[in-house]
Amino acid sequence: MKQILMNEPLCFVLMPFGNKTDSSGNTFNFDKIYKILIEPAIEKAGFDSIRADEEMGGGIIHKPMLERLILCEFAIADLTTANANVFYELGLRHAVRPWSTILLYAEGARLPFDVAPLRAYPYKVDSSGRPSNVDGDIDQIVKLLIYAKKESKNHENVKFTDSPLYQLVEDYPNIDHTKTDVFREKVTYSKEKKKQLFDARNLESVSGTEKTQIIKEIENEAGSIEDLEAGVVIDLLLSYRAVKAWREMIRLVLIMPRPLVDTVLVQEQYAFALNRNSQSKDAERVLLALIERRGPSSETLGLLGRVYKDRWQQAAEAGDDILAEGLLDKAVDAYAKGFETDWRDAYPGVNAVTLMSLKKFPDDKLQKILPIVQYSVERRIESGKPDYWDYATLVELAVLNNDEYQAGVYLGKALASIREIWEPETTARNLRLIITGKQKKGVDTGWIEKIETVLLKHSITK
Repeated sequence: MKQILMNEPLCFVLMPFGNKTDSSGNTFNFDKIYKILIEPAIEKAGFDSIRADEEMGGGIIHKPMLERLILCEFAIADLTTANANVFYELGLRHAVRPWSTILLYAEGARLPFDVAPLRAYPYKVDSSGRPSNVDGDIDQIVKLLIYAKKESKNHENVKFTDSPLYQLVEDYPNIDHTKTDVFREKVTYSKEKKKQLFDARNLESVSGTEKTQIIKEIENEAGSIEDLEAGVVIDLLLSYRAVKAWREMIRLVLIMPRPLVDTVLVQEQYAFALNRNSQSKDAERVLLALIERRGPSSETLGLLGRVYKDRWQQAAEAGDDILAEGLLDKAVDAYAKGFETDWRDAYPGVNAVTLMSLKKFPDDKLQKILPIVQYSVERRIESGKPDYWDYATLVELAVLNNDEYQAGVYLGKALASIREIWEPETTARNLRLIITGKQKKGVDTGWIEKIETVLLKHSITK
């Protein structure tokens, strides 16, 4: 049994043991992570560390573990691989301790939705799953522990609370039984609000400006954003997106509760709106910070690619050819990395091959990636749940392959699957890029321009 120093604050470590593999096939050596990184950081901060497997005494093993969870002043939880035991222990810790629990995870790991909004520090590991930035990560963990020690003295102040239960559930743990009735009312209320928003988004013969005003009235009638169920707030955000109300999206994010703002979905949509609102630099900053904090994903990198693609178009239109060439490379790189992150998501893939076809010098990867993108989207359609982007992707691929017949077939399917008015407009913009590139090579683009015209028409009348 490890010797505990009675004069030092005790920090209990919740983490897996041995070698574990996550859903992406990455292996992590948690014993090395503990011995090389976490334990030295705890000791450097002036704490004494204890991990569950170091409690070798007899008796029921759950009893000392539960005592540590409840009574230890401080705790560190490693969320890497979403280990069931760790999450069970973290849930217990959050239920009984409102403060002084620090969360860590291996950089690049994807955190489950329920813990994604929580603040967690990403440490670096190498290909063997061992710590790779030992000194830098130890220093950061030490800072977190020292801050927790300092602020735990002010634990009655809610700003220092890290348990989501104590943060978000009013009066927890002393909850009045009447809360159940209030909860039931909120569920019914949420359904009604979501229906109102759905109806507002799908009003016919109403301009986008009028739809925006109707959605804003629904928001105002709903009351304080902080008091709304998270699902309603997200529905509001996506309703503004559906009518291209970019400024309203930005405004809404800025008044959301912090735990909701920090989710990947909201950060991605925030960056999307910033870019559409001509705030390209801000959008790039948000997306790069998200990748740094939560790791790369096809969606995040796809949005980053769009930021660079828009800048490339602006530079090209301004006649700044050297800058345009550099931005085109950045856009291709972001889209390609997004597709490599998840080959099931064809959106970044089709954008990568479209932009590769427009480069000044042929890109060797184009003919390698194009059939993979084609296969990816065809497999998704065969799964039985295709959407607008699946058929729009096949339209673009058919255009790139100069297949007029297939482009027309997929165009009809895409038009029948439109959900939001900005979708066909986005496809039309991509086709305009292809048209310009083909015209420079002397290729007849009349049939492609007809498809572009149809898409633009539907982006207005939807």
